[in-house]
Amino acid sequence: MLLTRHAKERLVKRLAKKRRLERIYAELWDFLDRSRKIDVNEKVVILTDGKKSLVCARLECEMLSLEEIRRRVSEISEAYDCVFFDGRTARHTLPRKFVKGLPNGRYCFYINREKKSLYIGSEEPLLVITIRPAKREERNQASSTGTTSMSPKGSS
Repeated sequence: MLLTRHAKERLVKRLAKKRRLERIYAELWDFLDRSRKIDVNEKVVILTDGKKSLVCARLECEMLSLEEIRRRVSEISEAYDCVFFDGRTARHTLPRKFVKGLPNGRYCFYINREKKSLYIGSEEPLLVITIRPAKREERNQASSTGTTSMSPKGSS
């Protein structure tokens, strides 16, 4: 999950109450654990806990080995917002330092050099557009079918 500037501000206001990136993502992971995923169409996903809803857009990623990811980020000398979904890790740091501690494997890899954001994970990345109060049909779906976790350990 990557955040737009607007989504980051909304998450600070509605969930995290602190501006540190690690704190914002910690609250986001907690929200995902109690949320249900609703596929609106091939590009838009809504994650809702029945009270609040995250509106997300799917991002296209590449499946790469960790060695290839290391090679691609080795020349970057500026700090990025780096997210490792499987390990629930998010930091503002140099990508090459961030990738050093990751376990070997194949991951979805997404980088936006303009916005200085990097995503690595086993699931396709989502761009959080905003967080808003849940609409009636989202509340009904969340309560009638229970919650489906969005944990990186393999559900949904």
